[in-house]
Formats: sequence, C-alpha cells, structure tokens
Amino acid sequence: MSVISLQGMEFYAYHGCFDAEQVIGTYFTVDLMIETDVREASLSDNLHHTVNYLSVYQLVKAQMDQKSHLLEHVARRILHDLMLKFETIDYAEIKVAKMNPPLGGKLASVSITMTTEELVSDEG
Repeated sequence: MSVISLQGMEFYAYHGCFDAEQVIGTYFTVDLMIETDVREASLSDNLHHTVNYLSVYQLVKAQMDQKSHLLEHVARRILHDLMLKFETIDYAEIKVAKMNPPLGGKLASVSITMTTEELVSDEG
C-alpha cells in the first residue's frame, strides 16, 4: 500500500458556531493522507490507474465552500465523499485546521483529525 498526501491546502471559508464566522470567514488548512494501491500506475504511467490529485483537491474545495458550524462535520463530509468517489482508496486521514480562531486569546489554530475508520463505525 502506498500513501498519497495533499498537504497544506489553504481555503478561505465560513465555518464556525459564531454568527460572525459564518459572515466574515477565516483561513483554514487541510492535510489529507490517502492509502491506495499504486502498483499499476507506477508501471503504466497512466493517470487513470491512480487517484487523481486534481479531482481530490476539487472535492475538498467543494466541501470547504459549504458552510458548517463544526470542523468535525466538514472533515466527515470530505472523507465520506472521498470514499464514494474513489473506490481504490483503502484508508484516508484528514486534518482540518481553523487559523486564528476567535477564542479570546492568541492561538495559531484549532484542528480536528479524522480517519475513514470512524466513518465505517458510524455507518455500521
């Protein structure tokens, strides 16, 4: 099994529980690790034999564009859509971070890390 990583994806989005966060927005970063079998792609040099990075990025962007109150909800939606779209993915892990969250003090970020194993246990 091999690992494909998309790290440091940056988005300006409108996630948060406070009304101002849903209107003003802030910066978020997303790191995504995907486990998949890339043997065929490594031999064929054919994009159709692997997970297309551009398609993954566009999927993440589409979910980041949808407002949510919780980072947990955003992370779960991304993982769910990822597993539906790419059948060859065996496992994925995502970290969604909100930069400079409005918590009343200086704080670089808050984040949630979630795996596809949590999806399986939820959907039973």
